[in-house]
Amino acid sequence: MFTPEERAHLREELLRDAAEDRRIGGAALTGSAAEGREDRWSDVDLAFGVAEGVDLEAVLGDWTSKMYERHQAVHHVDVRAGAWVYRVFLRLDTMQVDLAFVPAAEFRALGPSFRMVSGTAQEARHMPQPDGAWLIGMAWLYALHARSSLARRKLWQAEFMISGARDHVLALACVRLKLPAAHGRGMDQLPADVTAPFENALVGRLDAGAMAHAFRVVLAGLQREIEAADEELARKLAGPVEQLGVDL
Repeated sequence: MFTPEERAHLREELLRDAAEDRRIGGAALTGSAAEGREDRWSDVDLAFGVAEGVDLEAVLGDWTSKMYERHQAVHHVDVRAGAWVYRVFLRLDTMQVDLAFVPAAEFRALGPSFRMVSGTAQEARHMPQPDGAWLIGMAWLYALHARSSLARRKLWQAEFMISGARDHVLALACVRLKLPAAHGRGMDQLPADVTAPFENALVGRLDAGAMAHAFRVVLAGLQREIEAADEELARKLAGPVEQLGVDL
């Protein structure tokens, strides 16, 4: 396991490398370090703007080699969003290192956890919360497949679908209460009166009866959140949502 001191040393070294790399037009701290809320388990999160006319893939390749040859990386995975490439590295000591690269024309803060270290950036353009109607649609879509999985006694698939429906409902609650809704980041900030009913929506064992009970709890929570978001839509969906929990 890495130490906070090792994490800080690595971050400083990577920022020095960025300052010396003429292909990098801007560097920023992102994630918890940018907001001064790091803890024992935080990652290294950095963002780089790649100068105009420079091949971003070439920069990615060079920095990837650096991570493997000098910084104990053992694997990596890419997450792409628009022009951004988030290359996420796993080190031998389990430290996660997220290096984000984007052309300089798109290098900007997409949220509050962005603090410039060197160079320049474009005007901030914070990403909006997930759309509530989309979350509602995804919740009932997962719920449809949860019902059919339970009916077919495909219990592992049912667990996946029940959990997916529950997580989208909790994300909808986060949107309603203006908490971060992506990747479960705001769920632990939800008030107890919202989260407590969902404790019975946790699938504890592969038993069809217990899973059906958990599923009905999710459906009840879904209907509550739809009513809070859109009363007219709640009236339209009340019948179908209720039917999903029948005859399981």
